[in-house]
Amino acid sequence: MSVISADRPTRPARRGTDIASKVVVNGMLGLMALYTLIPLWWLFVSATKASGYLYTGTPLWFSHFDLVTNIRDVFSFEGGIFSTWLANSALYSFVGATVGTLLSAMAGYALSKFSFRGRESVFNVVLASVLIPAPMFALPLFLLMAKLDITNSYWSVLLPSCVSPFGVYLCRIFAAASVPDELLEAARIDGAGEQRTFFRIALPLMSPALVTVFLFQFVGIWNNYLLPSLMLNTPSLQPVTVGLVQWRAQFASGVPPLLPITGAFLSLIPLLVAFVSLQRYWRKGLTAGAVK
Repeated sequence: MSVISADRPTRPARRGTDIASKVVVNGMLGLMALYTLIPLWWLFVSATKASGYLYTGTPLWFSHFDLVTNIRDVFSFEGGIFSTWLANSALYSFVGATVGTLLSAMAGYALSKFSFRGRESVFNVVLASVLIPAPMFALPLFLLMAKLDITNSYWSVLLPSCVSPFGVYLCRIFAAASVPDELLEAARIDGAGEQRTFFRIALPLMSPALVTVFLFQFVGIWNNYLLPSLMLNTPSLQPVTVGLVQWRAQFASGVPPLLPITGAFLSLIPLLVAFVSLQRYWRKGLTAGAVK
């Protein structure tokens, strides 16, 4: 008995190890949160400062509050072009995310529920395209759009935005986890066609997961800079990301430094609204494929 008790690890030592591991993990998470939130806080604080006081006082705290004037200047500068940029970003993001989510749902559902020759090869190609950095597609897409003679148009940004290999990958996992094969067989026995089965049965079951795909696609299109900067030359067609970079580059020609800062802060508001309003469905979507 004495030998067994001597070899058994003591409970206080294990408890001390657990506490140390929790401290390390929580400390790392705290540092990551600070790394993410401090730039956003600086952006908000800077957007509230009056003109001429951007680089004075404490960088991370308020002084000479004049947010209303800054917002009015942003929307009135250069004939109100900022409103056009926001509308273009909303158009590209909403249409691209909606169509891309629907196409991803169709492709993921087909790859999950239909057996056909080359199914795994197709999925492997889709999975391999996820691993390729997005900037590598920029030049081939530009050459393709130039060949079709649709550069410097809405289509040159919308068409590439409707394709999401990562969305196809997620939708296949979600379809396999949330759409029972028995339910599809029962619908087919009752006489429902494949189109009706998908839109009336499979798509509602996948809807929480599709919100995740929609949010990822929406944020990705909204924050995209390289593709629209290559495709678009007309300012009235550009999204807010390209327009703010142009304002930032025009400091020497008279653009006040607070304009791109306040504009960047305003451009984050639609993303925050989308995440807050859809976070309940987004959380469900993240865990939809976790348990099968």
